[in-house]
Amino acid sequence: MDHKLFIYNTLTRKKEKFIPATENKVGLYVCGPTVYGEPHLGHIRMAISFDILFRYLLNLGYAVRYVRNITDVGHLEDEVSGEGADRIQKRARLEEIEPMEVVQKYKNLFNESFQKLNILPPSIEPQASGHIIEQQQMIRKILEKGYAYEVEGSVYFDIDAYNKEHNYGKLSGRKVEDMLTNTRTLDGQSEKRNPLDFALWKKASPEHLMRWPSEWSDGFPGWHLECSAMGTKYLGETFDIHGGGMDLMFPHHECEIAQSVAANGKEHVRYWMHNNMITIDGQKMAKSLNNFITLREMFSGNHPKLEKAYSPNAIRFFVLQAHYRSTLDFSNEALQAAEKGLKRLFSALEALKTFKPSEKSSFDIESYLVKVFEALNDDLNTPIAIAQVFNLVPYINKVKEGSESISRDDLEILKSNLNTIIFDILGLLPEEDNTNAELEKDLLELIIDLRLKARANKDYATSDIIRDKLKEVGIALKDTKDGTSWEKE
Repeated sequence: MDHKLFIYNTLTRKKEKFIPATENKVGLYVCGPTVYGEPHLGHIRMAISFDILFRYLLNLGYAVRYVRNITDVGHLEDEVSGEGADRIQKRARLEEIEPMEVVQKYKNLFNESFQKLNILPPSIEPQASGHIIEQQQMIRKILEKGYAYEVEGSVYFDIDAYNKEHNYGKLSGRKVEDMLTNTRTLDGQSEKRNPLDFALWKKASPEHLMRWPSEWSDGFPGWHLECSAMGTKYLGETFDIHGGGMDLMFPHHECEIAQSVAANGKEHVRYWMHNNMITIDGQKMAKSLNNFITLREMFSGNHPKLEKAYSPNAIRFFVLQAHYRSTLDFSNEALQAAEKGLKRLFSALEALKTFKPSEKSSFDIESYLVKVFEALNDDLNTPIAIAQVFNLVPYINKVKEGSESISRDDLEILKSNLNTIIFDILGLLPEEDNTNAELEKDLLELIIDLRLKARANKDYATSDIIRDKLKEVGIALKDTKDGTSWEKE
């Protein structure tokens, strides 16, 4: 296989030619969501970024085993110290349901949103709670090799022991001395030998619901451990690519490297890839900052910062406007520009179906197509690739008008390549697939408007009939002080 793809390796801080460890096969692991709330735009940036990587590797002819995990245990509120409430358990108490009900509820919502955005499912989607045995086995290996210690039923990774032979901080570029200087003593850290030591296994407090038996205590694994254990199980002790959001670089991925090296005695990832964040008003969009916009709100337009509803295609195209390693700032203007760009692109694709070929072309089509793939080979530079596609649109329009010509062979090459680029690699949905959804949305908005007028006229009987009939066909209306929204039940 002709290796043309270059990717930016966070570990070496440079672009490197991608050559898999096993010819024609790729092992890819991406950190998936912690399922304790609805998916928002920040989650989608990660999912789309690595969906493009997955799609492009497949397009290059690789057999890809793509593992994207679900975190459903051990992710505590303070990610650096490893202290605080379990995020899923906290949500379970708020909603008064079982923790695994929380997991299933939000996992379903993530998968539904990913499907709408045409994000391909991974080859394997393991859950941390389903791999407790593998995590305990890895803890034993780390203990046996002298890189961990037990205190009162909890097991901690020993940073000092690890750093005698290795370098904790090499991925994020942090130095242990600086981290120690900036680390304040926190409640619950007194049993650690070093404030930077992180939990491999935590003894469960009496009120902690999610717990499993072990030789150390009834407890639960540390958040970082799951990816080391599941990556090793499904991709081997060393695999090709590990991806995730830039916010996971420290401490999550840094700890993951340390655990895997300590347990297996070798580097477990050859290329590290990190996508940047979506920002809103200059801040990272995140649940912890309470400044996020959920996908449900994006699809319905029901959020104070949204001027209207946006289709999955428009959202996906908006995300692809920025390189995955660059920040992407949310704005209605950018989303609406993405919508306009899509209409222009799909109009050009429709025009291709009507062309009558000439004997020869008046334009060098292949030179532009080559530039598209050169951009994708250059660390998946989707904005440049898209720009090169749009450079073809004026030519397509001129052929339509009759001022330029295209041969039969070039027309087939253009159709085939544009379909591959736009649908197979960029993952956009054909325009006709969204027509019914747009019509459904417009009709529902009309029906809701009629119901609001009925209520304003105190015609409550008609208002209730509209609400009840919609409910019968699976559409639930929600009246709030900001207006009426709808969702499918």
